[in-house]
Amino acid sequence: MASALNHPALILLSELLDIPAPSGREERLGERVSTKTADLGYVPVTDGAGNVVVRLSGRDSAAPLTVIAAHLDEIAMVVVGIGDEGALRVDRSGGLYPWKLGECPVDIVGDGEVVRGVLSYGSTHTKGAEPGGGQWSDWRVVTGLSREQLAAAGVRVGSTAVPFRAMRGPVLFGDPADPLVAAWTFDDRGGVVTLLRLLESIRDDAIEPEGDLIIAFTVHEEGGCHGAKVLADRERPEVFLAVDGCPIPPGSSLKLDGRPGTWSKDSVTHFDQRLVQALLRCARAAGTELQTAVYDAAASDASEVYASGGAPRVGTVGIVRENSHGYEVARLSVFDNLLKTLVRFVQKWRA
Repeated sequence: MASALNHPALILLSELLDIPAPSGREERLGERVSTKTADLGYVPVTDGAGNVVVRLSGRDSAAPLTVIAAHLDEIAMVVVGIGDEGALRVDRSGGLYPWKLGECPVDIVGDGEVVRGVLSYGSTHTKGAEPGGGQWSDWRVVTGLSREQLAAAGVRVGSTAVPFRAMRGPVLFGDPADPLVAAWTFDDRGGVVTLLRLLESIRDDAIEPEGDLIIAFTVHEEGGCHGAKVLADRERPEVFLAVDGCPIPPGSSLKLDGRPGTWSKDSVTHFDQRLVQALLRCARAAGTELQTAVYDAAASDASEVYASGGAPRVGTVGIVRENSHGYEVARLSVFDNLLKTLVRFVQKWRA
């Protein structure tokens, strides 16, 4: 198990989990990703929306422009009120629910500083107390600071907060020969890790993409996929592939067996089935398989780009994981299998 801790995906994941990146405050993570892509020898550009964009030329001028994207932001809570004693009223930003967290330390991303607090439900030492806490209105963040001290740190209505670093993982457990890995939301640090590793593979193996390619790290997916829409509207790709996650809903046939997944349909659209078939072929050619998924309560950068008219062909591929929008669990081997599939996709995905 100790050797698995040195897996390149886990080393990179741990580094990225150090940096809070709630929607609208992705700039710190974007700067780290930009630096890492530059260290690999690329020329990243951060656009006006905050997306980090890397362009690669393809060998076939007739091949369509393809965007492969992973989003930088994570689900969070947003401050909606500040009490007289510095207790913060909060609500969800993205798909976060308080019962997914429980009472725990959080980091509030102020305009000037990151402030520590504790997400609190309060005492249950009351006669007749009943289990509850399902609504954000039942919770608050205790900071121990005055209004003036919070203001000096840049904490205000609209500031966002994420779980404290020490509880974010990653954690390895299970069979040492084929371990599971857990972390606070692989959504979408797992995708960002995969695209950074893809860029490294392209460099190290001198891979020339089939057609012109944009690798993008997008902003504000959790709040409406705005970064991806801006990118697609500007670049007008024929293909937009989101690298995100594949949660396992109740009754699903998805398994934590190391195979990545690809979405066939979500709450927004049916994905391009020719592209789904191409991804399945690429996975087989890379020595693995893709599981297919259908979601009735999920969307991705790709499906929202399609809905906005930003690309005619879209797909989503990613890490199959237990739990969603909480402490998520995946098979460690899925990281390598997803990477191998994308390497093959970049090289040759058209039949």
